[in-house]
Amino acid sequence: MDESPRAASKEAAGGDFLAAEEQEPRWPALVAIVTAGLVYGALPESLSVGPRWLLIAVIVGLEIPTLITHYRGATRVSRVLGYVVSGVLTLFVVWSVALLVAYLPAHREAPVAMLGSAASLWVSNVITFALWYWRLDGGGPYCRDRGDYRPEDAAFLFPQSTLRKGKGGVNRGWSPMFVDYLFVAFNTSTALSPTDTPVMNRWAKLLTMVQSLVSLTVVALLLARAVNVM
Repeated sequence: MDESPRAASKEAAGGDFLAAEEQEPRWPALVAIVTAGLVYGALPESLSVGPRWLLIAVIVGLEIPTLITHYRGATRVSRVLGYVVSGVLTLFVVWSVALLVAYLPAHREAPVAMLGSAASLWVSNVITFALWYWRLDGGGPYCRDRGDYRPEDAAFLFPQSTLRKGKGGVNRGWSPMFVDYLFVAFNTSTALSPTDTPVMNRWAKLLTMVQSLVSLTVVALLLARAVNVM
């Protein structure tokens, strides 16, 4: 019998979602999404997809119904809208990185502007893939809200899951939140590989490969530009 605090809260809530105070807060992910839109808006027009305000406008337009459906309990609709938000962010970031690759040899941007653009894309890349990991791992936040997170079936093996041995050799009293996935994404973009959190599932390995490739491309372009300036 599972007697973890999360399981007890789930039972008290009628076997569906955990009590509100036990559920994962959504505001860190919301802050990250808005931050990604604002950082992307710092790009010059030549490297942005459409007007610089377009991404933040799309994000606001999608996040409002996402939050409404979430608080009304329409979890399926909210989840789909969340995937759309992450997909839009990914499209904008990858497109802008491609523009950066195309424009670098032509020297269309000043060195300082190029440095700022690369930094903006690097930060946006971290946030974008942190959102994907958070939405997909272990069934996503709604699955974790039900207390159904199973470390042995998750895509990432967090150290906290193994600190206190429980049934099956894993700690069922802990589940990751957005900050944990942001940490994984930050390490993947800086070290070009996870550090303390092994990647277990194939889809997660593919995503971390794409994230590392985008980060490596941005860093390589910066180095090439720096050498050329010198």
